[in-house]
Amino acid sequence: MRRILVSTILLIAALGLAGCTASSGSLRSPSSGSSLPGVPAIAPEQGDSAKAAAGTASRATSAREVITTGALSITVDSPSAAAEEAVHIADAAGGHVDGRDERPSTGGNPGSAHLVLRIPTAKLDAAITQLKKLGRVEKVSQSTQDVTGQAKDLNARITALTTSVDRLVELMARATTTADLISIESALSDRQASLESLQSQKRGLDDQVDLATLTVEFGTVDTAPVRPPATFLSGLIAGWGSFVGFISGLLVVIGVVLPWAVAAGVIGGIILIAVRRHRRRSIQQA
Repeated sequence: MRRILVSTILLIAALGLAGCTASSGSLRSPSSGSSLPGVPAIAPEQGDSAKAAAGTASRATSAREVITTGALSITVDSPSAAAEEAVHIADAAGGHVDGRDERPSTGGNPGSAHLVLRIPTAKLDAAITQLKKLGRVEKVSQSTQDVTGQAKDLNARITALTTSVDRLVELMARATTTADLISIESALSDRQASLESLQSQKRGLDDQVDLATLTVEFGTVDTAPVRPPATFLSGLIAGWGSFVGFISGLLVVIGVVLPWAVAAGVIGGIILIAVRRHRRRSIQQA
């Protein structure tokens, strides 16, 4: 009976140890990444989510603040009509006109138009593409200025001043003497003025970052830069145009000089006649 009892106890202990070992192994399998039948591997998915969240946080912290400016010169038939189209393009992109100067064509003076457009930076390239379709592009330029450091500095100073103002407000509420109250109010006024100035600078900087500044010049063929001829036909046309221009300029000069020449001739003739008569009288008297 003792041998049977001892054997039974040892058998039960062995079975219990084997069950604990299997149970601990099944619990460790999912966490280690090995998938068992019917049990999903949760740990790798959580790791990928953590990496994605870290990547998003990294992109958010590395966001750049950039001011974009550009210039565009276009030759068109009617600068005023092109300026109206440019204003519609800016409005459709969510921007506005910051400055406008138009000179209609009068007599021999060709017309022109000068626009300063503020266009959302994200839509600047699309707006420039539409503006290029209005005529012949003569010049395109675009530049950027990174102001990330300036923006971070302003944010830090605004945060610090806001905290200081809040503390001064609390101290003013706890002030027990008139002298302390006057001193706190003076300091609070200075801090609030500095805070408002920094907030104004930050709003201006944000406006420059959010809206790109694009200067657009519209001119006519008469004011367009001369392009060198590339073929015989274009050279012949350019030569004929220069010849016609020379003749036109010469005629203009003759037209300007002719009245003066006629007047000078008349005056000279009168003087000559007077001199001759004077000589004749002198000879007759002699």
